[in-house]
Amino acid sequence: MRRYIAQRLLTSIPVIIIVGIITFSLLYIAPGDPAAIIGGDEATPEQLEEIRHQLGFDKPYHVQLGRWGSRMIHGDLGTSIFSKREITMLIRPRIQPTVSLGIQIIIVSSLLGVSLGMLAAWKAGAKLDRALMVFAVIGFATPGFWLAFLLIWGFAVNLNWFPVIGYAPVDISSLGAFGRTLPSHLHSMFLPVLVNSVLASAFISRITRSAMLEVLREDYVRTARAKGLSEIRVFLRHAFRPAAIPIVTVIGGSLAGLATGLVVTERIFAIPGLGRMLVEAIARRDYPIIQGLLMLASTTFITINLAVDILYAYVDPRVRYGG
Repeated sequence: MRRYIAQRLLTSIPVIIIVGIITFSLLYIAPGDPAAIIGGDEATPEQLEEIRHQLGFDKPYHVQLGRWGSRMIHGDLGTSIFSKREITMLIRPRIQPTVSLGIQIIIVSSLLGVSLGMLAAWKAGAKLDRALMVFAVIGFATPGFWLAFLLIWGFAVNLNWFPVIGYAPVDISSLGAFGRTLPSHLHSMFLPVLVNSVLASAFISRITRSAMLEVLREDYVRTARAKGLSEIRVFLRHAFRPAAIPIVTVIGGSLAGLATGLVVTERIFAIPGLGRMLVEAIARRDYPIIQGLLMLASTTFITINLAVDILYAYVDPRVRYGG
């Protein structure tokens, strides 16, 4: 097991390095001169050269890359071009909204998708199975922004059950404050969580159904049924665990899909998270913030994929021995 985990850790390091090089190179690939953006239209050539010198843009590419990589290793994401503040300090208050939204989406979409997929596999070929798969196809093909505006119109504007936009933070400083602020926080996050959970659960349910149907055809499942075991026990104990590999894979992959989903969701619902911060940085061409956020997101996804690979070994020991 240790050898398997060590192999996955070693293979993740080159991926992070390649992602870092690509992220840093965006400064050169993107159109426009950062110095001209900072200096404005009235800046003289001498002033532009001074700005480039202050930011280190006058150094060779490999020197800039080495300095930037060294700062990343030490947790220094740099300084914003416009606010002149450390990016770490700008990111800190925006972590809670994004992390809270992501955790809620993963929990709700996983429970909903796996439950609907197992129910569809249990009733394979029946009307319920066809209805659930129609829901999955519609959910998979529905644009997220359209569903968001539809839910806002229905639940927020007409029924006035939830706020149209806004975010209620949760106070984690003490247990009592957490209990008081959690209900309002969940209430403000209901529509954003629902939008992304419906879209993510549609794909998870399809994969769950396919994986379960494939396992249910195996001989050991028929043997378990022949022994007189209940259908629920056959599903949960004998069929679900062998089918969990593709299910865990698609749930882990759905985290990568949250990168674009959260950007749109935070923008529509005015949630002050990292996705909204990225959109604002792109609009201002604040390259250090863009690079820092992309590197942070990439490292997070690589870590999640590493955790999924390790989880494979616990779900199916054959993966561990084969690795």
